[in-house]
Amino acid sequence: MSARSVRRPWLRIVLAFGVGLTLIWILWTERQPEHEAWLRSEAQARLQSWFPEAMQPRDSEIGFDPAPGVRSGEMLVVLIHGLDEPGGIFDQLSTALEQRGHAHTRFLYPNDQSISDSTDLLARHWTGLPADQPVVLLGHSMGGLLIRDFVTRSLPQLGPDAAIVTAALLIGTPNQGSDWARLRVWLELRDLAGSGQVDDFGLFAGLRDGTGAAKVDLRPGSRFLKDLNERRWPEEIPLRVLGGEISIDPEQRTAGLETLKERTGDTVWSQRFLAWLDDTAARLGDGVVDVDSLPAPGAPPPDIVSATHRGLLKSGPLSDEDPPGIEWTLQQIERLSNEH
Repeated sequence: MSARSVRRPWLRIVLAFGVGLTLIWILWTERQPEHEAWLRSEAQARLQSWFPEAMQPRDSEIGFDPAPGVRSGEMLVVLIHGLDEPGGIFDQLSTALEQRGHAHTRFLYPNDQSISDSTDLLARHWTGLPADQPVVLLGHSMGGLLIRDFVTRSLPQLGPDAAIVTAALLIGTPNQGSDWARLRVWLELRDLAGSGQVDDFGLFAGLRDGTGAAKVDLRPGSRFLKDLNERRWPEEIPLRVLGGEISIDPEQRTAGLETLKERTGDTVWSQRFLAWLDDTAARLGDGVVDVDSLPAPGAPPPDIVSATHRGLLKSGPLSDEDPPGIEWTLQQIERLSNEH
């Protein structure tokens, strides 16, 4: 008997054991999401105590970037990205804001940690803004939840000397949760691959962003979302929401219907199938956040455009058109500037 044939049973046992543990973990976390959140937060705290230097976020990974440098009383747009976002989602919007003369900055934070922890971090940096600074907060995806948590929980505690929030714009924000948060591990891989930190592509590069507690916050019906959606949004701060919907091109729809008719010979079935496809597309929303998840307490009905989740603000490889979220944002900000 060869050595290779002896080793193979052990390899199968190890693989089966690993798959079994993974399935047990998935089933347990589906049933105990709050316990999962506690474990993830506790793991992050322990890692920070054991490896303080490695787990300490770099200065380039947190805070306002670039540092706000606006004239007294000038409106500042603060851009806040979402879960495991490598940072490029606002590149085109930043260029558009600069061309229109709107001062802006990005708020960077460890985006895998619990949303409330990220909100607390924003509150600490907020005190560095001038007291008379009018600020428009704009969040993409989970960044919008951070904004809502900050305005309804942290901002009232900062006192009269804090910078003023004049409006909040939410783009592709899962205000009622998103089941895609369960697939956070793939977003983490995208985050690492797109961060540009090739020299730091290792264990702590991902762990500094957190250990995934935000994933639990984003799940529909989570304790975080229930608490957030029960809070009153300040009437004096305009809140606007934009969402995407993956739509079927009319020409493609017509061509598809004709093809189905030819292949099936059943006109009624073909029409029913396309009606089902249209209904499914509406429920899918932008592919990550469905349309029913967009409404937020205190906001008018969401504006809906044809776009994918990232396509709201960033052109894809198959599209040369400007993302619809950019023009929507510019219109909102210019209207606020005129009112201000």
